[in-house]
Amino acid sequence: MTITGGSAAAHPRFAEALHTLGLGDLAGRIRRFPEATRTAAEAAAAIGCEPSRICKSLIFAADGVPVLVLMDGASRVDLERVRQELGAAEVTRADAAAVRETTGYAIGGVPPFGHRTATRVLADRSLLAHDVVWAAAGTPHTVFPLAPRDLVAHAAADLVDVRELSS
Repeated sequence: MTITGGSAAAHPRFAEALHTLGLGDLAGRIRRFPEATRTAAEAAAAIGCEPSRICKSLIFAADGVPVLVLMDGASRVDLERVRQELGAAEVTRADAAAVRETTGYAIGGVPPFGHRTATRVLADRSLLAHDVVWAAAGTPHTVFPLAPRDLVAHAAADLVDVRELSS
């Protein structure tokens, strides 16, 4: 069951970011689900799309500095490729406390922009394979659609190849 809720369905910080970025018209396209859509598989099932159309917003620490990686929901992030891209000595996955401190959102609801702090953003090129992708709207129950190139632009992301390659 889908409930379309508009900006009231989104996290207030995210709704404010939409307006600041000139994306206020997206507020009416935010979908709220009664069940959580914390994982790409849950979000894809709720929306009725393939997992690759979900944009995961994942926080990592590169030499202790937070970095956001935007990745399609069917793929995994290759930490070595992220490390090389950033020229870091070490890249690790951030814990729940670091994610909330950096972004202001809980894991499973982190949107691609509208965060508490400015963070370097990397977007994997795999997102560009679709005309529209779905990303979290600040809560584990809300998502919104956006063209991948617009998402990358509004997130001020560097377009990179950091997807784990299948062997």
